Amino acid sequence: MGEAELHKRAHQLIIHSMFYFYGEAASSEIAVQIADDISRHWNEPKAQVVIKEGVYDLIFRIEGIFQPDLKPEAVWYNDNPVFNFFRIEEYAVDNISFVDGIGSNTGYFKLDNLLQTSTTAAHEYGHTIGLIHPKDLDIRGGGIPGMMYPRGTICDPEFQYDPTVESGKTGGTLNPVYRKVMQSDIEDLKLHKLFFNDENRGVIGEFSSLYHEKHIKGI
Repeated sequence: MGEAELHKRAHQLIIHSMFYFYGEAASSEIAVQIADDISRHWNEPKAQVVIKEGVYDLIFRIEGIFQPDLKPEAVWYNDNPVFNFFRIEEYAVDNISFVDGIGSNTGYFKLDNLLQTSTTAAHEYGHTIGLIHPKDLDIRGGGIPGMMYPRGTICDPEFQYDPTVESGKTGGTLNPVYRKVMQSDIEDLKLHKLFFNDENRGVIGEFSSLYHEKHIKGI
């Protein structure tokens, strides 16, 4: 989730998102790392968007904060669209990181997902601002995979975990490290449809407002 700020004189559309991280595997270092990863990937295309017949440079400003003493009430009653809340733990049910819905402001990160590839947080951020997985998950011949393709996508061999393995077999699917934010990802955000108030601010996503308890193995 985030807040969009339209700067007409500077011809910039700035998306502000702040992430609060809690949980036993969270830390100040990983909070900064996640924010940097998201910012780097989403700013990489140097995209431009058209808003009300004006052309604007699209800029993502992402901040990560370690909040070890985060109280559930802070998540439940938050009404600031800039704020997102994610628990980070070494263990997660189903062994995956997730958000609490498309266009949400809460979720749960599995630590080793974040350490394995910088695109995990960037992919989940795409979900928080409204993007879904593409329907066609066989993109052989399509080149570099876009950011919103999930693990298990069938792709060209050079983007697999093991380029020598037959497509679809173990090791023969998308290695997330190769995902990139594409112009098509930016277009799918449909930013031209955002409602801007009198202060030229708009909201991307919605409040899911779920505080997560730590997942326990066997429960």
